Amino acid sequence: MRFTRRWGPHRIGYHLGIPRSTVGRVLERYRMPLLHHLDQATGLTVRKPKPVRYAKDAPGELIHVDIKKLGRIPDGGGWRKLGRQAGRRNSRTRGRGYAYLHHAVDDCTRLAYSEHLDDERKETAAAFWIRARAFFADNGITVTAVMTDNGSCYRSRLFAKTLGEDIKHVRIRPYRPQTNGKVERFNRTLATEWAYAETYRSDAARAATYADWLHHYNHHRPHTALDGSTPADRVHNLTGKNI
Repeated sequence: MRFTRRWGPHRIGYHLGIPRSTVGRVLERYRMPLLHHLDQATGLTVRKPKPVRYAKDAPGELIHVDIKKLGRIPDGGGWRKLGRQAGRRNSRTRGRGYAYLHHAVDDCTRLAYSEHLDDERKETAAAFWIRARAFFADNGITVTAVMTDNGSCYRSRLFAKTLGEDIKHVRIRPYRPQTNGKVERFNRTLATEWAYAETYRSDAARAATYADWLHHYNHHRPHTALDGSTPADRVHNLTGKNI
């Protein structure tokens, strides 16, 4: 009935006089696809399977680099926490603009280096990478490849010169941010657990907590992708070096 008529569990249950839950278990046992995964005309499965997650085997084999634009909080608080009326009233006192969070996340260990900076110019991105590379080197990680989007700062000759000939530069396809998924996931975690997790009364107040949150992320926050370990645990296990 499911295959030839494309009936759902409810209708099959009514027809056979058995509970819907029993029908559901039978369909699951035979791995029947959900109805909304099927083409209505042919009955063939048309929904694409989820992409296979990958992870590099060695620290430094690939570093994901990105910039997260974060709206600055007006003095007194922003609309996300105070509501639109109060937040907009505070915002009118002066222009706020954006803060730029520059990230570098190791694919294998998820160890993250990040800075709260004022712009996304090529000079800023290049200087950030010098400090990020030193951070990974201090933790026993030798970087061999970097992945970025196609932002102008990353396409500049200055950034290429800063990477040097010993580091491969991998650029993602245009409009495919999911390719740089490790750092995009870091951005989501940052937004929910730090940027908008508390009521900050000014942008300076939020920025002052960033270093502590980043330390928590690297040293104390368990990661599902690491089977409950922290990035620091992962680095220690793989490189034999405490951080």
